[in-house]
Amino acid sequence: MTSGSKRLWQASPLTYGALILASLLSLFPFYFMFIVATRKLEVINAVPPPFTPGADFGENFGRVLDNEHAAFIYGLVNSVIVSCAVTISVVFFSALSGFAFAKLRFKGRNLLLLAIVGTMMVPTQLAIIPLYGMMQDWGWGATLQAVIVPFMVTAFGVFMMRQYASSAISDELIEAARVDGCSTFRIFWSVVAPALRPAAGVLGLLTFMDTWNSFLWPYAILDSDTPTVQVSLALLSSAYYTDYAQVFAATAVATVPLLLVFVVFGRQIIGGIMEGAVKA
Repeated sequence: MTSGSKRLWQASPLTYGALILASLLSLFPFYFMFIVATRKLEVINAVPPPFTPGADFGENFGRVLDNEHAAFIYGLVNSVIVSCAVTISVVFFSALSGFAFAKLRFKGRNLLLLAIVGTMMVPTQLAIIPLYGMMQDWGWGATLQAVIVPFMVTAFGVFMMRQYASSAISDELIEAARVDGCSTFRIFWSVVAPALRPAAGVLGLLTFMDTWNSFLWPYAILDSDTPTVQVSLALLSSAYYTDYAQVFAATAVATVPLLLVFVVFGRQIIGGIMEGAVKA
């Protein structure tokens, strides 16, 4: 048994109680979403509200599919395409840039890194109007490339991969690969990229979640014919009436891809987080 496991088993009952309470509070919104998604609207509006699942999920989700204004399935497919494309590009370009800033020596390196990190202090909302004008000038309005290309690399991703590469990869390893005749890109692909895999897993998860849940920019640039899933969920509601059974049924389905990502990549992501904690 490791020292960390021993400390966990030696925790006080108060610690266990606090952890169990925090877990229940975290899971309750998901449980209540499932309850509302499986109940009729008149049952949801009753006082007190129901706390056990019903059998009306199929009827509720059927109304979502029949809502031609929301185009939910089309939005779901678009979100999968956009999230996967943005995640793959952010991980690749951030790892490449992080390696360059951490291990390569070139003129203006620190100034360029400072400029990139400085963009993290600019609120995203300030960039929407000029970005919207640029996309319209390029003829990319209401197209998926308008929500993919501007986010193919992020300042946070570059900074995160740079910090990880600085501590995880030794200069001697880079020099040994260069002595063996490897080009700079071959060093990155064969030596650096495998070492960056834990940090890339964490960055990929964070990027996928952020892109999947993104609403403001897709809502501004896309229309009802090319929505993402978050835009489709917004179109299920109107200013005067909201069918919460329908909205929560769609939300439950929209949560499934995020849960699949956690299930498939959970072990690697947790390993990356723990490794980063040990290095810190």
